[in-house]
Amino acid sequence: MKLSGIFLGIIGVILFSTKAVMVKLAYQYNVTSMHLLLFRMLFSLPFYLGILFYLIKIEKKKLNVKTKDYLWLLFFGFIGYYLASYFDFLGLQYINASLERIILFVYPTLVLLINKLFLKKEITKRQIGAIALTYFGVIIAFGNRNQVVEYDAILGGALVFLSALTYASYIVGSGWLIPKFGVVMFTSFAMVVSTICVCIHYLISDGSSFTIYPTEVYYLGFAMAIIATLIPSFLVSYAIELIGASNFSILGSIGPFSTIILAVIFLEEEINVNQIIGVIIVVLGIRIVTKKG
Repeated sequence: MKLSGIFLGIIGVILFSTKAVMVKLAYQYNVTSMHLLLFRMLFSLPFYLGILFYLIKIEKKKLNVKTKDYLWLLFFGFIGYYLASYFDFLGLQYINASLERIILFVYPTLVLLINKLFLKKEITKRQIGAIALTYFGVIIAFGNRNQVVEYDAILGGALVFLSALTYASYIVGSGWLIPKFGVVMFTSFAMVVSTICVCIHYLISDGSSFTIYPTEVYYLGFAMAIIATLIPSFLVSYAIELIGASNFSILGSIGPFSTIILAVIFLEEEINVNQIIGVIIVVLGIRIVTKKG
């Protein structure tokens, strides 16, 4: 793996980890998940549109893509940042940021499974063992929970798992679409598509005023747009281009640790022994996947 790709991937993963903490901070102001997702996408939209229009103007003649490539781009934009984000924001209403990151971290194993099912890429015995170990770690992290909140934990965990599944699909798709569009254009297209989907969802299912919140909510929305969305989205796309989708997925092992640290500092979350053991087991599972020989 190229060191530059690894470095960009690590920074991107850490910045993405700040998102869960910002979401939990915003929920303290009774903001809805749809409004919060809308803020995140709308604040970042002007930047993506500006970049996209510039690239189209200077690179239109250089593009060698077909209609089906654009259709795939629409599909992966829909699932990658719209569905994945929506499921994640809903899940964070029921579970804490640390547990969310542990569950979301299983997406590298889902990348392997999707590659096997749809791209016919082989999974080694070591990878199968790593997948089993990873999910065992998630189960451990869920252990020793109060029965009163058990239903919320299961519901929130299921929603975040759906987020992991849709994001893994996006990672796989971006691996072969990025060379066709270029990393920056692909990311910008995907984010614009996702923003349009969020706006349509908002108009159909909600439509209520989003100007009723304290100023802090909009600051958090803007921070999510820039720090936890705009910058890491390009870093991750560049990393995928340099080291590949499967290799990048391994770098996600940093995510749970960075989120736990941030959650303890900014949310004063209490981390239990099960979560610590669980995240160590999960990360160990991914480490086995990366081990050569």
